[in-house]
Amino acid sequence: MSTDIRELDPREVWRHFHSLTRIPRPSGHEEKVRAFIAGFGRSLGLDTTVDEAGNVIIRKPATSGMEEYRGIILQAHLDMVPQKNGGTLHDFETDPIEPIVDGGWVRARGTTLGADNGIGVAAAMAVLESGDLRHGPLEALFTSEEESGMAGALRLKPGMLKGGILLNLDSEDEGELFIGCAGGLDATMTFSYDEQVVPAGYEGYMLRVNGLRGGHSGMDIHLGRGNANKIMNRLLHQGYLRHGMLIGAIEGGTLRNAIPRESSALVVVPALQRDGFLDGLGRLGADIKNELASADPGVRIEAVSAALPELVIGEPVAERMLRAIHACPDGVMRMSCEMAGVVETSSNLAIVTSSDGEITVQCLLRSSVDSALEELATMIGSVFELAGAVAVFDGGYPGWKPDPGSPVLKGMLEIYHEKFGTTPEVKAVHAGLECGIIGSIYSEIDMISFGPTIRYPHSPDEKVEIASVEKFWDFLVETIGRVSSGSGGCGFIPAGRTHR
Repeated sequence: MSTDIRELDPREVWRHFHSLTRIPRPSGHEEKVRAFIAGFGRSLGLDTTVDEAGNVIIRKPATSGMEEYRGIILQAHLDMVPQKNGGTLHDFETDPIEPIVDGGWVRARGTTLGADNGIGVAAAMAVLESGDLRHGPLEALFTSEEESGMAGALRLKPGMLKGGILLNLDSEDEGELFIGCAGGLDATMTFSYDEQVVPAGYEGYMLRVNGLRGGHSGMDIHLGRGNANKIMNRLLHQGYLRHGMLIGAIEGGTLRNAIPRESSALVVVPALQRDGFLDGLGRLGADIKNELASADPGVRIEAVSAALPELVIGEPVAERMLRAIHACPDGVMRMSCEMAGVVETSSNLAIVTSSDGEITVQCLLRSSVDSALEELATMIGSVFELAGAVAVFDGGYPGWKPDPGSPVLKGMLEIYHEKFGTTPEVKAVHAGLECGIIGSIYSEIDMISFGPTIRYPHSPDEKVEIASVEKFWDFLVETIGRVSSGSGGCGFIPAGRTHR
């Protein structure tokens, strides 16, 4: 097998994905990829629009004789999650991603790959570019800032989209069709603190938690992986309660929708408590490693000597913060009773930072049940407000209610079975797909989400299965080619027949 991803099949998809790896596109810094995609559409002579939210919409007229087909919208997001391994030198705002063919998979060298959602973008580009595919009216919607809060979808205006069917190309298990997703809500809790002078007779240490797998805070939340912020808080809480440890600074996690992989804290400890502090840290670290032996065996916990800071976080606030984070719900809250094996409600304690007199704690809450999401927010707000923090909840987005009777779903199930001899699973996902938001704006659109097999998204272990990309592409092409006018019936044409 070639080591150049441009030589993989289907080449039209991998060629465009390779182009995307050359263009920095971390969430919130999408100027270059937005210009690239808009330029791509215009170079094909297609109607191309960039809206106020930074979304790019490219329209392709129907193939001759198929003008009356029901219009299809291909939807993918432009941005990617910027995560890298410790020691990897990479600037996501300037450096290209380095893809590697590794057996039957493509991954990146020490960073996230961006197959989420670069493969979806590349597939839509290949459809737009193709002169061979037969199709009705097409639109490609490339949204902005999906990974950092779905800002592009949230700011999409009514009337921009014309199609009646939306194919979201942002799922991560080939052979599965998704018809529902969870809604989400951002929680931000802030403590204000005064600094105090480090007492005499103290020593400085840097505590580090790393080596965790991390992952997507929705798709992977049920796997029991370690949360670096929760682990660090256990270490700090023990040190404070038993050995008089004080906190100079803390920094853990980077994105709300990524399970935090790393955390560090600068602390000071009375010299007379040094041995007890380090021994206790070692024992607790061993317990944590044992707890995570199966789910996250690579966890590393260390304490190294550090320069003594002049100031630390005031003790009363530091204690309240430690107790609040200890009590903060994290992980799966409830499994769905309607869909077996699907998480209903969860929380990800994603980011903890201190700077300039403020400690900020950020969580992402998810649920497919609106009332359960509200209850979880009330629970977390209560914990932190009792501890003296200010809690703000915003950035909410709706879930996507499943429609098992969707005519497009029925047709896609038939097509998949005809092509591959098996029937795909129909699922809802515990993650925020943009379908929920788009569906709240365009309530008449019939939506299905699917994609190739991607593992460990939102982490440097992210990889995409090569064979699944080819199946995904073949299925996409067949689906596009067999959508009918949509005037009654399931809207699909059986294999071997053409539209008249």
